[in-house]
Order: sequence, then C-alpha cells, then structure tokens
Amino acid sequence: MDFLGAVTLFLVICLSYLILLSTWRQMQGRGKMPPGPIPLPLIGNLLQLDISDMRKSLMKISERYGPVYTIHLGPRRVVVLCGYQTVKEALLDQAEDFGGRGEQATFSWLFQGYGVIFSNGERAKQLRRFSITTLRNFGVGKRSIEERILEEAHFLLEALRSTKGLPFDPTYFLSRSVSNVISSVVFGDRFDYEDKEFLSLLYMMTESFHFTCTAWGQLYEMFSDTMCYLPGPQRAAFKQLVGLEKFIERKVKANLETLDPNSPRDFIDSFLVRMQQEKQNPSSEFYLKNIVMTALNIFFAGTETVSTTLRYGFLILLKYPEIEAKIHEEIDQVIGRNRAPNMEDRIRMPYTDAVIHEFQRFCDIIPMGVARRVTRDTQFQGYTIPKGTEVYPVLGSVHYDPTQFSSPDTFDPRHFLDDNGQFKKSEAFVPFCIGKRYCFGEMLARMELFLFLTSILQNFRFQSPIDPKDIDISPKLVGFATIPHNYEICLVPH
Repeated sequence: MDFLGAVTLFLVICLSYLILLSTWRQMQGRGKMPPGPIPLPLIGNLLQLDISDMRKSLMKISERYGPVYTIHLGPRRVVVLCGYQTVKEALLDQAEDFGGRGEQATFSWLFQGYGVIFSNGERAKQLRRFSITTLRNFGVGKRSIEERILEEAHFLLEALRSTKGLPFDPTYFLSRSVSNVISSVVFGDRFDYEDKEFLSLLYMMTESFHFTCTAWGQLYEMFSDTMCYLPGPQRAAFKQLVGLEKFIERKVKANLETLDPNSPRDFIDSFLVRMQQEKQNPSSEFYLKNIVMTALNIFFAGTETVSTTLRYGFLILLKYPEIEAKIHEEIDQVIGRNRAPNMEDRIRMPYTDAVIHEFQRFCDIIPMGVARRVTRDTQFQGYTIPKGTEVYPVLGSVHYDPTQFSSPDTFDPRHFLDDNGQFKKSEAFVPFCIGKRYCFGEMLARMELFLFLTSILQNFRFQSPIDPKDIDISPKLVGFATIPHNYEICLVPH
C-alpha cells in the first residue's frame, strides 16, 4: 500500500470511529428519556432546525413530540420544555431538580462556570445570595434606585432634545442611559455619554450579544468544542468579551487600591470586603475570578436586556401610534407636565403598565431562557432525565401559548387588561424566568422600563420617517436573544 492509500485508510478509520463515538454518546442513557427526532451522527438534529429562528423551530418540533422532548444540538443532548404548564411544572414545582445551570456556549467560553449567572452548586448559591443582598443594600428595589433612574432620565431627555426632531437611531441613546443605572451600582458612578471608553464598552456588549442571536452563533452553540479553535465570527465575539473582562479587571484593581473596608462605595467594594473577610476560608467563593465575572454578569445583563426591550417597544409604538396616543392621555391625566413620573404612578396607569408588559411578552427578549441542567436523576411527566442533562425552558413558548393569551402572535395590550380596563396579571408572563434561577434584576428592570418610557413620552411624541404600515415589527434575529430591525425615530416635543 502506497503512502497516499495508507493516509486515506487512516482517515476513513478515524472518521468511522468519530461517527460511532458520536452515535454512542447520543444514544447513551436514553432509556426513558423524552422522545424526539432521531439524530444523525456528529450533526445531531441540525437538519430539522432553522438556526435563524430557533424559538419557532423548537416550538414546531413540540407539535409532533409533545411539550417535553429530547433534541440533539450537534453532539449536545438537550431536553426541551414547551408551554406554560410544562415550564411551570419544571421550574416551580420541581425547582430543585431543574435548578442547575446549562451552557450558553459563547458566554461560557469566557465565564467557564465562574460568576453568578453561569455557575452551579455552592458557588452559585454563595454568589447569588451575596449579589441579591448587596444590590438591595445599594438601593435596588427601593426609593434610592428610583431616584438614580430619574436622574439618568434627565440626562437622557437632554440628549434626546439635541436631536431637534431629526431622524436618529435610538440604540445607543437607550443603552447609555440604562447602562448608567447599573454602572452607578456596580462601579459607584455613571459615565458621561460621550466617554469613549463607555461607548467602546457598549459596542463590545452589543456586538457579542448580537452574535449569540445569529445563525452562526447558533451553530457555535452546537459545535463549540470544534469551532472555538477555528476562524469565523466567533473570534470577534470572543475579542469583545475579553475587552469587557479587561475593563472589569481594571476597575477591580482601582477599587482595591483605594478600598475603605468600613465604607464600601459600590458592588465591587462590597465584594472586595467579603474577600478579605473570607480569605482564610478554603471553601469561600469570594476571590478575584468570581468578582470579575460576577461584576461583568451584572453589568452586561443590566444593560442589554432592558435597553433592547425599550428599543423594540419604541418600534412597536411607531407602528401603532394609536397605542402611543393612549399612553400620552394616561400620562397627562395621572402625571401631568409639572413633575417627573414616579413608581407610585404605575398603579394608576393600567394601560401604560399593560403596554410595557405586552412589550416584554411580544418582544420575548430571551426566548429560550438561559439553559438549565437537572441536578439529579429526575422523574418528569413519566420520563427519566439523567443527572447533568441540559434543559431549555422555552420562555417564548410560554409567552406565545394560545391557552394563556388570546392572540399571542399579535401585539395587544388587552392581554394584560380586564373588561373594566384595569391591569390584569398573567401567570404566563415570565420574561425574568421563574423558580430558583429567576433574574434577580427583575425589580430594577421593571422600574427602568416604566420610568424611562413615561419620562420620554411625557416630553415627546414619536414620529416615524416612514409610513407606519411599512414598519416591520417582526424580529431581525432570534437566537439566544431576540433583536428588532434597525430603525430611525423622530422625537417631537409634546
């Protein structure tokens, strides 16, 4: 046998081995696992998925296999949960079983199981407990954070006035303001809107967040073990994430050099104090890697989700000016023109509250939720899910569940209004997820959405440079997150 023939034979043997290994891994432990489409070697169920809209793909597959099924994202085996009843049963009724954290491959490349969001076990418990307590100590959920939001709204209004009614892209106007609120907690201060480093940070967050929503980002979710070594758009996302990490590292170093343990100035100071207190504790999770990753978790999550919701919401208001007009009417009746909004106004503004809830339901910013993992062998709806199995609780399937919302594919504030026009809660409203790993930034996000929206509409009317009937409110990207189409808006003094 010549050399070329030997090499060919070797490659065929290696490929056959990889196919057999992939098939064995995919079939291993299926037992009484939930049913699902038969996977192919190496690529799993890739051919059954539309990677440009994973939410719709996963919901469509559930029509055949039921609300609980197994799918293979490449070599990665995942149990998918669809519909309100199933997601509720898993995340609330069996919260302990489904309380582990799964992978989000792009972010996991950097976080590697550190930080409050992507950690598991005792690390997750310690960091989560500390983060919730510390954020409360710095006013989150209290009057003091409301004052910070209103202060930032003042800066935002000044920036919006500078547009002088001309068309502009609202993306960075909104992200700067939202980010400054969480920055004041994590770093102890806000950024100037023209600060070049701040604008660079926002760009890094936006670009890496957008990558997770693209088809390429979904391919990376499936084949990250290989693609992390290859060229491609994922390399740019990694670069942005590393840039964010380096910024947090510099902030931590600066805080450490000026730390007064008796008077912590911000979240980072509080973590550093806890590090000093527990430096003799071998089981402590308070060390440098976790402070950097936890601060980055909170900074990133506290910026992108709320700003994207507002940006998508404003696009919807451009599409439906009659909805904006009703909000204006409610603002005029309840708040007037002579004072700033406050959170006490919300209970007297049921229509505005319903519109904000419908923004979050319809826009469905994190459609598949953040992946979970079962913490032990789990019995669920007649199936056995082995310990360590990843789980996708598809929040989009809850928000678009026809048994919970009368016209789920339509933007309609009446989903959150009763027959008397009063605000109506829905148990199927889950943008912050539910159960043990719910988003602990929920209270802050709710305050920001209400106060920023009402502050802007108290001062401006929205106008679209194009005819409202031509505005497309379908998503531009749907992957880990949902991203609206780019657009321009004109603000006219109200």
